[in-house]
Amino acid sequence: MKTSNPIVNKLIKRIRACGRGAVFSNADFLGLGSRAALDQALSRLARQEVICRLAPGLYHYPRINPKLGGVINPLPDAVAKAVARKSGNRIIPSGAMAANIMGLSTQVPAKAIYLINGQPRKVRFGSQTVIFRSAAPRTMAVSGRVSAIVFQALRHMGRGNVTDSMVSQLQRTLSAKDKRVLRKDICHAAAWMKPILVRIAGDEEGE
Repeated sequence: MKTSNPIVNKLIKRIRACGRGAVFSNADFLGLGSRAALDQALSRLARQEVICRLAPGLYHYPRINPKLGGVINPLPDAVAKAVARKSGNRIIPSGAMAANIMGLSTQVPAKAIYLINGQPRKVRFGSQTVIFRSAAPRTMAVSGRVSAIVFQALRHMGRGNVTDSMVSQLQRTLSAKDKRVLRKDICHAAAWMKPILVRIAGDEEGE
C-alpha cells in the first residue's frame, strides 16, 4: 500500500517492520513528523483498516486468525508496554502475572494487572482489560525489571509459602546479569524476602 502522503508511507513501513501483533501510539513515531500529523496519519490508517484502534491514541497492527479470518487481540504485555512508552511511565507485572512469568505458577491470571508509577487506568479491547494500579515509590525504586518481577512473584506466593523448588526455579530462570542486578536491588525488598533473594542471587563466584 503506497499513498501520496510521505508520513503515511513512512508509518506503514515502520509498522510493518514491527510485525503483526505490535501495539503502538504516536509516541513511537515522533521522528517521522509532528504529533498532529502523526495523529491524522494513524487515524487514516485505522479508517482504512490497516491498523486497529484499541483506545484513544493507542493502535494495534493486528494478527489475523488463519482459519477464521478474524482479528486476534494483542497480548496484554504489548498493550502495557505501549502505554508505558506513551505516558513515559514504568510498569511492572503484578502478583499472579509475575508468578506465572517466573514459572512459580502455571495458572494464567484472569486479569492482566500492572503496577505503574503514574495514574491508575484501564485499557479495554475486545473482551480483555489491562489494568494499571498506582504503585508505592518503594516498589518502583527497584532498578532492574527482572528484579521487580521477582519481588512481585514472591510477594504473591506469600511469606512462608516459598519452597526450595521455587528458589531453584528462579535460580535457573535468572541470567548471571539478572542476578547481579538482583543483588543490588535486595535492599529494596521486604525483610522476610531478603534471605530468599540472597539464595536466588548467589554470589559473584557461585552464580
